[in-house]
Amino acid sequence: MSCCCKGNDCKKESKLIVIAIGGNSLILDDKHVTVQSQYEAAVETAKHIARLIKEGNRVVIAHGNGPQVGFVLRRSEIAAGQLHTVPLDSCVADTQGSIGYQLQMALDNELAKLGVKVDVATVVTQVVVDGEDPAFKNPTKPVGSFMSKEEADKRIQEDGWNVKEDAGRGYRRVVASPKPKAILEINAVKKLLDSGIVTIAAGGGGIPIVKNNDGSITGKEAVIDKDLAAALMAKDLHADLFVISTAVPKVCVNFGKPDQKAIDVMTTDDAKRYIDEKQFAPGSMLPKVQAMIDFVETTGNVGLITDPSNIYDALYGTAGTKIVK
Repeated sequence: MSCCCKGNDCKKESKLIVIAIGGNSLILDDKHVTVQSQYEAAVETAKHIARLIKEGNRVVIAHGNGPQVGFVLRRSEIAAGQLHTVPLDSCVADTQGSIGYQLQMALDNELAKLGVKVDVATVVTQVVVDGEDPAFKNPTKPVGSFMSKEEADKRIQEDGWNVKEDAGRGYRRVVASPKPKAILEINAVKKLLDSGIVTIAAGGGGIPIVKNNDGSITGKEAVIDKDLAAALMAKDLHADLFVISTAVPKVCVNFGKPDQKAIDVMTTDDAKRYIDEKQFAPGSMLPKVQAMIDFVETTGNVGLITDPSNIYDALYGTAGTKIVK
């Protein structure tokens, strides 16, 4: 299977593509983490997405924000006692704006180089979660910086944090990671797409909110898996293709072992079998494959997992791992 297009000429067939890029992919060197270096990393990804847009494809971009939320929290911790702290839902909103800005600028510049005039916009996106999701009773997602036992005890006592020891490296705050149920601004995203605007939405999995009995909404201190939120958005938009951009060019089985094998094409049944065999690490490839299974089985369309530099060739060539029904 050399191409995921149904016709004979991929480049003549415009597609609606949802692309999820990782927050870590915006950090090329964890020893040099500046705003400028993150922008330069965004440019590298934007180059490949711009080529897809030039072919006439409509594109929606979701992105991770794990490291960036950690930076916001760390600044808040350092400034404690002098400035107010920043709740986690606001941290997600902050990073949606800042990362969206970097991606917009990068795409504007790369599209201009290709002679393409297309508007790009970021939607600050709220995502509905269930207030009774079991994740709220068992927080497991580490956020923020490491701390000593004394600092951890203080945070538990004064701020009501959930804190866990992390593999002998210290203590970290852990928060809930509930499943996304609905994207509040999905109609706005659809209208932007219908207007021909490249749209950045559901950044960081979206800002977690719950719906109250009186119809109002309230933010929740939690983080949503960005791949699951992106898959939900791809389903809602009836996307032709869902792409998850990650650190590796293809999904592998027996990863890191002498018999490691890259997968070119994987059915959802294959994927489920590999999950049962525990081939994919939790917090890494596992949620990506689970998101793909959800999208492919719901829509019957194709999913792709690859790294940023192979996004274009994964669609029009043989790069990446294709997930099919």
